[in-house]
Amino acid sequence: MHMQGTPRTMQADPHYEDVVREVRDFLLSRAAAAEGAGVPRARICIDPGIGFGKTLEHNLQLLAHLDLLAETGYPVLVGTSRKSFLGRILDEPDPQERDVATAATVAVAAVRGAAVVRVHNVAMTRQAVLVADAVVRSGAGRP
Repeated sequence: MHMQGTPRTMQADPHYEDVVREVRDFLLSRAAAAEGAGVPRARICIDPGIGFGKTLEHNLQLLAHLDLLAETGYPVLVGTSRKSFLGRILDEPDPQERDVATAATVAVAAVRGAAVVRVHNVAMTRQAVLVADAVVRSGAGRP
């Protein structure tokens, strides 16, 4: 998982020149190190660390370009469930009121190539992903 800084410092002032490229490069280097230490590639999953040392805009950029992480060949894990960046978008301080927003981000992540997601409300999220997948599949093969 990617995280800029430590849990105490990660949100102090996160800065990236190109968040998608920097996170991808970091994750690829860590995956290579894991493989070099003997971890089979099939047991490695990469996680961009949504909400960990990232601003609202960084999180949105990572979700919008998740396909670039999926193209690495490693399964991508995404955890957006009830995160504070959703609260900022919605102006919703209560994390338990962010399940619809979570479902929206997970549907986008799934369409962009996420293989694994972490959520609190599984039933709602499953419905959102099934619908998003059906829409994408219905347009398959179109220019």
